[in-house]
Amino acid sequence: MLSAESNRSAAQSVKFSPRSVLEAFSNTLSRRPGLLVLPAVAFMLYFFGYPIILMMARSFTDFPGGKGSGFDNYIWLFGEATNITVFIRTLLTAGLASLLCLAIGYPYAYLLTIVSRKWRSILLIMVLVPFWTSFMVRNYAWLILLQRQGVINDLLERIGIGRLDLIGNLSGVMVGTTHIMLPFLILPLFASLQKIDRTLLIAAQSLGATPLSAFFRVYFPLSMPGVLAGLLIVYVLALGFYITPALLGSPQNSLISQLIASQASALLAWGRAGAMGTVLLLVTLALVWIALKADPSAKISGDKL
Repeated sequence: MLSAESNRSAAQSVKFSPRSVLEAFSNTLSRRPGLLVLPAVAFMLYFFGYPIILMMARSFTDFPGGKGSGFDNYIWLFGEATNITVFIRTLLTAGLASLLCLAIGYPYAYLLTIVSRKWRSILLIMVLVPFWTSFMVRNYAWLILLQRQGVINDLLERIGIGRLDLIGNLSGVMVGTTHIMLPFLILPLFASLQKIDRTLLIAAQSLGATPLSAFFRVYFPLSMPGVLAGLLIVYVLALGFYITPALLGSPQNSLISQLIASQASALLAWGRAGAMGTVLLLVTLALVWIALKADPSAKISGDKL
């Protein structure tokens, strides 16, 4: 009798309610906060990690016609002069687009730091508007503007320059890429410039420096972390651009993304496409490593000599 009553009381004491479950879950998370990142880690591993591993595996196991072994896809990749030319063209195009974004974006980001709050909001909205527009729409807009009978060529003809071929070559690719990538440089650069104490410029000028000298010897070095972050984002994204070169460029000036798409979709050479993707990934990781090693913020602050 006693044992039956004790079992009944124990069963009544172990009642699970939604509130008790939530409290237990909250206590578990407070003791082990690392559990919060598990869903994000699982998502990244399944949708990003697994495809990358599969791509690398196919570069060593999938060969045209089923004949080949080991590093044959990489031997083909580095043995063809066309592939090397496309790789070099891709690296140079991404680099030029990054420099153009810096030349346009640095003055704009600097302007954001010196205008009033009202104008800063307006200028930031102008930067963010492209994010609210479809990527395809922006590319087709440039396709219309840059065509032989487009608005830009009409303007060039009126001012006496004449009509130019702005699509079907790297000129159109550079225009479209720079326009699309510009916000990715302006935003991190603005965040970096906003943290710089502008009284340092006044102090430098009070010590005899000209405004130009104070800018390049004091302000610009302090902005290098933002410059490097923006350039790295733009360069890495531009390396894998596909739609813009495909629409505004030409097959004669194709980039590595178009070559990968051709191997995978037209020729069904998944191993060769995987080899090119693996090399492009390694180049990207090398660039990130070099950027982290550069660490300009540490050099400026005097942490490293």
